[in-house]
Amino acid sequence: MLGQSAFTRGSTATANNRIFVYEVAGLQQNDDSQSNVQIRTSANTFVQVPYNRMNEKMQQILRMGGKIVSIQPLGAKPPAAESES
Repeated sequence: MLGQSAFTRGSTATANNRIFVYEVAGLQQNDDSQSNVQIRTSANTFVQVPYNRMNEKMQQILRMGGKIVSIQPLGAKPPAAESES
């Protein structure tokens, strides 16, 4: 039980199922890119990321020259839709 918390036991199972959507601006191809496909730099890109890979994906986006504009849980309403309700 050393190092375990009652708060993390139940949340681990649900955390692994959560997906977040990153809105990314300014992605460009560089040496750290893992894809051989050219990336457009014109528009924002949306990337779906599992909760347990969020940090890794953030670092990859920054290495590729992108800027994370927003992070939303999958299925969340966009800010404009929330204000209209």
